Amino acid sequence: MERFIRYAQIDTQSSGDSSITPSTHSQFDLANLLVSELKEFGILDAEVDQNCYVMATLPANCDFNTGIVGLIAHLDTSPSVSGKDVKPQIIESYQGGDLCLNKEAAIFLKESECAELSGCKGHTLIVTDGTTLLGADDKAGVTAIMASIEYLIKNPHIKHGTVKIAFTPDEEIGKGADFFDIQKFGAQYACTVDGGFAGELNKETFSADEAIIEVYGRDIHPGTAKNIMINSIRSIAEIIAMLPPSMAPEHTENYEPFIHPLYLQGGVSHSTLKLILRDFKTDGLKIQRQILENIIADVQHKYSGVSITLKVNETYRNMRDALDKNPHVTERLWNAAEKAGVSPFWSPIRGGTDGARLTASGLPTPNMFTGSGNHHSVTEWLSVDALQKAVETIVNFVSVGN
Repeated sequence: MERFIRYAQIDTQSSGDSSITPSTHSQFDLANLLVSELKEFGILDAEVDQNCYVMATLPANCDFNTGIVGLIAHLDTSPSVSGKDVKPQIIESYQGGDLCLNKEAAIFLKESECAELSGCKGHTLIVTDGTTLLGADDKAGVTAIMASIEYLIKNPHIKHGTVKIAFTPDEEIGKGADFFDIQKFGAQYACTVDGGFAGELNKETFSADEAIIEVYGRDIHPGTAKNIMINSIRSIAEIIAMLPPSMAPEHTENYEPFIHPLYLQGGVSHSTLKLILRDFKTDGLKIQRQILENIIADVQHKYSGVSITLKVNETYRNMRDALDKNPHVTERLWNAAEKAGVSPFWSPIRGGTDGARLTASGLPTPNMFTGSGNHHSVTEWLSVDALQKAVETIVNFVSVGN
């Protein structure tokens, strides 16, 4: 618990507006601390590179061939909600019901809005003060990996093969794997520790694209604008209004795809709209692109003289197909969770992880739970009890006995 709070109080928010890696220099603050702590554990090859990737190796303590396994978590927190001056609150022996996080702002962690809380009765919870996120995504994962490595070092009777450790920057802005050197990392399979509540395991993600729509109009003084002005803002507003309401994130769940307008900036002469496209079926992204192309054609026809461009960039792809070809990895993770005393279940990630891109690049990397919930919000929370189960699962995952 103390380790997590120490990490959580370091501001490591990433920024989607930056063109450098890491996107925020403050991520080095946590990276350098982790390198220092790993070296204190006796892991002398721990290092952070110029792009803020931490890598280290726990050598094998036996000759049994388990393969070289990797453990991965990310340093950054979401830019959606402030991560500065995080003030964690500790709730001992949670008894159910709603928790008041901030009386003045009337911010509550509501059990009715987070079903997983009902399974946390008797647990110690760490919550926010209602003004920032907590940072459990993914400092709970960082904590679990660090705690498991320290435990393995202090308990050499637990036999394990070579364990590779990595902490990555900028996962929250989709760039966590941009400069991840798989060859240098040297693992044969891995696991990201970046999930939700106890027992949740993930082997499939969305397939994801980013769409950028640029609208170009013509500006002139509004007093003399008749039959001359072409207002790009009106066109961009029409595009947003024509998006299918049934495909909005707030109206979808489970395996349903969505189109999400994420960023808008503009003026009369030029406006930019960024959207994220998500579908568990990669071919479904072609359908979403066609929807956007049809909308753009309609708007261009309606607003004579307007110019509209569409650019679609690949972000990541569903890792299910590749992981199904490596069943020993997912079976090993399932068995590790069972041995820790939790009831594992596979759940699709309505999002992505660094593991999705690493899997596509040849490093099979499913995801596992951290014991947290309500990520990217001021009501984010972490169960210390479930976090301990994550530590036990990691130890089992890398050990010979699994």
